[in-house]
Amino acid sequence: MQQLAEDFWNFRGHHRIAGVLDVGTQMSLIRRANGRYLLIDSYAVDEDDRARLLAQTGNGDLVEAIINVHPFHTLHCYSMHQLLPRARMIGTRRHQQHAPTVRWDPAVIEDPATQQQFREDLDFSTPDGLDLVTSDDKVHAASVLVRHRRTGIVHVDDTLNVLAAPGWLGKLLPQSRLKFHPMLGKALKPTPEAADAFASWARALAARWADTPAVCAAHSAVRRLQPGDWQREVLRALTDVEPTLERHRKAHL
Repeated sequence: MQQLAEDFWNFRGHHRIAGVLDVGTQMSLIRRANGRYLLIDSYAVDEDDRARLLAQTGNGDLVEAIINVHPFHTLHCYSMHQLLPRARMIGTRRHQQHAPTVRWDPAVIEDPATQQQFREDLDFSTPDGLDLVTSDDKVHAASVLVRHRRTGIVHVDDTLNVLAAPGWLGKLLPQSRLKFHPMLGKALKPTPEAADAFASWARALAARWADTPAVCAAHSAVRRLQPGDWQREVLRALTDVEPTLERHRKAHL
């Protein structure tokens, strides 16, 4: 449990593929203007982080909602539901379908009306031109991005990545800049407008959230930014995927 700002904490956890490769996972805790708390994403915290989380939130009673923003991140939802059974459990439509043992709130986070309930504290953005859920379970390029309005910190799963070496190597080797998900091309909607819609969304997000001081990225790391870095790195990430976007444009003339 790492405190990044007065009202923002980030948890980094373990997620092993085939029981071997640890690609990591994350969850963020935000204190609302009303003094209560929101969790962004779910992670089955270890004993130490569980104690810190419960101590910070009045034994969990002050957690209003757990907001799960990536449709394919379902593994830890039941654990958080058990730990904080009184909190609203909000996810995407896919969460409700693929984690049926959780008592889900009927609202879904990709719905603007649901997002509006948290507008005092959070800004949300879902990429234009991408399918939030594709038919290929390996394509995780789209998610609902979250920005804490008071601190400016962004929490994002997969849509924007930071490449960082694991363990002690991470202290020696530099992080990458922000990058869009490598399977972006497979998430683009099969329409002529999709590539341009995504590019327009990315440029607008770079400008609108320009003063972002840090990005909590799954699965790898927290990336701290200097003034102007967010806009520069998002626009450069867009430049990197332009060949993918151009191929999509030509394929859907």
